[in-house]
Amino acid sequence: MRKSALILAIAPLVFAIAACGGDSGQTASTPGTPGSNPAAPATRNRWDNIKSRGQVICGVSGEVPGFSFVGTDGKYSGIDVDVCRAIAAALFDNPDAVEFRNLNSKERFTALQTGEVDVLSRNTTWTLSRDTSVGLEFAPVVFYDGQAIMVRKNSNIKSLADLKDKAICVQTGTTTEQNLADQMRKRGITYKPVVFEDVNVTFATYAEGRCDGITADRSALVSRGTILPKPEDNVILNEVISSEPLAPAVAKGDIKWGDAVKWVVYSLVKAEELGITSQNVGQFAASTDPDVKRFLGTEGNLGEGLGLTNDFAARIIKHVGNYAEVYDRNLGPKTKLNLARGQNQLWSKGGLLYSPPFR
Repeated sequence: MRKSALILAIAPLVFAIAACGGDSGQTASTPGTPGSNPAAPATRNRWDNIKSRGQVICGVSGEVPGFSFVGTDGKYSGIDVDVCRAIAAALFDNPDAVEFRNLNSKERFTALQTGEVDVLSRNTTWTLSRDTSVGLEFAPVVFYDGQAIMVRKNSNIKSLADLKDKAICVQTGTTTEQNLADQMRKRGITYKPVVFEDVNVTFATYAEGRCDGITADRSALVSRGTILPKPEDNVILNEVISSEPLAPAVAKGDIKWGDAVKWVVYSLVKAEELGITSQNVGQFAASTDPDVKRFLGTEGNLGEGLGLTNDFAARIIKHVGNYAEVYDRNLGPKTKLNLARGQNQLWSKGGLLYSPPFR
C-alpha cells in the first residue's frame, strides 16, 4: 500500500521532469517553397541556423519596382533586396548568399513568425501593434514614406473632398486600409472601399476603371504607376494622409540575430556619413581616423560583439555600397521612379537618417 502510494505521488513529478527535459526551446521547422531549404522557426538559435545553412532566407514582395521586383531575367532588385544582400555580405562576405521568397501582405507576418523566412524586408510599416502583439522586432527605418491617393488626370478629382461617394481601391491586410478609413471618417467623407488581398489585382482593378482612385504608400503609387497601361494618364494627389516608416523586421526571440540585422542597416547610413563608398572603401582602409578604423574593423573588435567579423561593415560597403548608392541605384534620378530623397536624406542634410556611434 505504501509503495503504491509513493509511486502515485512521484509519477506526476517524473512526467513533469520529462516534459521539461524534452523542451529545447525550439519548434518544428516549417517547410518553405518546394525544393528549397526550410528556415528554422524564430528561436534563440536562429543565428546558428542561418550560419550553418550558409544563406539568409529573405521575405520580399517581388512586385514593387524600386523596392523589390523580379525582372524578366529572374533577378531581384530594389532597396529592400539590397538590404537582404547587405545582410548576406556581412555574414558570408557574399551578397548572393540570399534566397528570396515572395510574400503578399496577408502572409508576410506568418512567414516570419513560423520561421519560413529569417528576415522580412518588404516595404512594411513599423507600428506599435506590429512591434508588440504581432511579435516583430524592427530594424532601423530604411525609407520614410507617407500614404497618398492616385486618380486619373481627367477625373477632375483634385483633393480628398472630391472623392466623396467615390470608389477607392485599397489592399486589405495593410495599414493603408485603416489609414484611409480613419482619414475619411475624420473629414466626414463617405466613400466606397473596394478591397483586395493581392496588390496586382488591386492595381489591375484601378487600371480597368472600376475604381475612381487607388491608395497606397506614395512610393508604391509612383513605383506601380510606372507599369500601368498608361502611366501618364494618372496623377497622385498632394495630400499625404499618414506617416509610413518602412523597415525590415525579424521575429522576436533571437536578440543576437536582431542586433546583427539592425547594425547592418546602420552600416549603410554610417558609411554615407563617413563618405565611404563601394568605390573608395579600399582607400579608407589606410585611414588614421579612429571613427573610420572602428567602422571598417581595422581597429577594435566591434564585429565580435555581434557574432560577425570585425570587418563586417567593410564587407557590406564593398559588395552593396552605402545608403546613398543603394538609394540612387533603385530610386534615384537615373531610374524611372526618380524619387527625391527628401526625408530620406542624412540628418546632416535635413533628413531623418541617423546612425548611432560605432564604438
